Amino acid sequence: MIQLLKHLSRTFKDSFRDLIPIFVVIAVFQLLVLQRPIPNIADLISGFILVVIGLTFFIYGLQLGLFPIGESMAKAFARKGSLTWLLIFAFALGFGTTVAEPALIAVAAEAAVVAADGNMIENTPQALDEYAAGLRLTVAFSVGLAIFIGVIRIIKGWPIQYLILGGYIGVVLMTMIAPAEIIGIAYDSGGVTTSTITVPLVTALGVGLASSIKGRNPMTDGFGLIAFASLSPMIFVMGYGMAIT
Repeated sequence: MIQLLKHLSRTFKDSFRDLIPIFVVIAVFQLLVLQRPIPNIADLISGFILVVIGLTFFIYGLQLGLFPIGESMAKAFARKGSLTWLLIFAFALGFGTTVAEPALIAVAAEAAVVAADGNMIENTPQALDEYAAGLRLTVAFSVGLAIFIGVIRIIKGWPIQYLILGGYIGVVLMTMIAPAEIIGIAYDSGGVTTSTITVPLVTALGVGLASSIKGRNPMTDGFGLIAFASLSPMIFVMGYGMAIT
């Protein structure tokens, strides 16, 4: 219990230190630039405290649970020597974590509303749900495939720059022909996929796998999966938009 309190206390201090600049920026611009009192100062302070507390428990939870389990499973699959099961696990991890991303759920729901307002789809609950679900599943599939390819890259030792460069060339080419209404959503989808759930598990998977394979360096080979997870949704969502319009 004492050890737990020490860890939480240290994490709380780190969270407070990381968030205090945001509070300072808001206060400086509100008081010195806009020259107006901060509205609802009590709510702002209480909200700031709740954010610090929430971030403290979230970060501690990542350190306690998600990072270790992702890394340990990657090492276990590497020791097992089954490439098939490792790749299936990589795809399932990318797909499952992305489907559960709160940020993606929010963006998909908002995109459905905007699509209905723009007469791209019918403005009915069923049409909105189908559009949002289709967008989420498209993004989740693309992230699963990206993690799948990223794991192969770690195993084979492929240079990451060529894969990333090729991917962004594909993004630029698809941007030229994709419907204008879907391009912004596609680019934002690449950002929201790398959020609270996906990042810790996928990062731990890459580092754990690179640590378990002889000749691989966790620093140079273990990272980079998040880059694939950000890149692939742009291509797939633009393709999704082209398919439904």
